[in-house]
Amino acid sequence: MIRIVLPTHLRTLARIGAEVQLNVTDRVTQRSVLDALEARFPTLRGTIRDHVTKQRRPMVRFFACEEDLSHESPDAPLPDAVATGAQPLYIVGAIAGG
Repeated sequence: MIRIVLPTHLRTLARIGAEVQLNVTDRVTQRSVLDALEARFPTLRGTIRDHVTKQRRPMVRFFACEEDLSHESPDAPLPDAVATGAQPLYIVGAIAGG
């Protein structure tokens, strides 16, 4: 069971609570987790990744186990603690300003 924590605006859009739990049958990667998330909550399609390219949107970041995983390959395995459900994968909206 994979645990995912989404920012408030995406929780509101998908009408879900603070944490989502998903079963991922494939290897646990950013791509497989996001595929499962978007399949379960179709309203999230295009909010985290581009519809066409499936690349992470620029102002979205992924964190797990106190690491920024945003620039990792979408097909790289996520940490074991995330794959086992011991730690959640955080999807965070980045903040910019000057």
